[in-house]
Amino acid sequence: MGDSTTNGVDPILEADDLTLRFGGVTALDNVSFHVNPGELFAVIGPNGAGKTSIFNCLNGVYRPERGSIRLEGWEVVGQRPVAIARRGIGRTFQNLGLFMNLDLIDNLMLGRHLQMKTGFLAGALWWGRARREEVENRGRVEEIIELLELQTQRYTPVGLLPYGLQKRVELGRALAMEPRLLLLDEPVAGMNLEETEDMARYIIEVNHELGVPVILVEHDMAMVMDIADRVMALDFGMAIATGNPADVQSNPDVIAAYLGEPS
Repeated sequence: MGDSTTNGVDPILEADDLTLRFGGVTALDNVSFHVNPGELFAVIGPNGAGKTSIFNCLNGVYRPERGSIRLEGWEVVGQRPVAIARRGIGRTFQNLGLFMNLDLIDNLMLGRHLQMKTGFLAGALWWGRARREEVENRGRVEEIIELLELQTQRYTPVGLLPYGLQKRVELGRALAMEPRLLLLDEPVAGMNLEETEDMARYIIEVNHELGVPVILVEHDMAMVMDIADRVMALDFGMAIATGNPADVQSNPDVIAAYLGEPS
């Protein structure tokens, strides 16, 4: 491993020597890291550093040319995205993937589809197991609505909500999958200070109260340094520093990567 555990707890996720190329461009170059249970792990770096490429490898959109990704010992590399989602890796996206004409409830219920087991006919007729399953899933959605303080928006078409609330709905839909590991791709991009502070609070609640480990990719350094347990900095596809936020922030290679100056 490129960064070893220190607390004796088995990581929930281990990534070893990830290498990803597109033609002559190396997007990831022997990147290794781990995420501990309950940890909030942040990935930072300039544009083009490889942050989104890591996420796309973690949820099966890309297959690295070399390396291994293990979720609680299960090999992720080579699996289809739907299989990875069923195994427990949930993700939000930088560009909203919501159904803008559907209301909040329906968008969150779409996040529950991997948890549903009844067939189409039973679901359409809404009897027996299908009815019990619908009630149970609605109950889980209501818990998410309460956690994210979206009660007054239950039946509002998501397209009519302010941008900051839409980003919160995106988080809620990922939570509806009941992830064992949550990937947050720039959750505060485009937000004002108040919206950013609100989102940071919800991320902390998801991480601390629900105990969901999080991998966070974000450009807002103040937020990252405030809420992350550990940080990995990337530059040109390589991990140049991994450690606690203060150490990474003061690392000369990280400073050079952001300022474009030699260290």
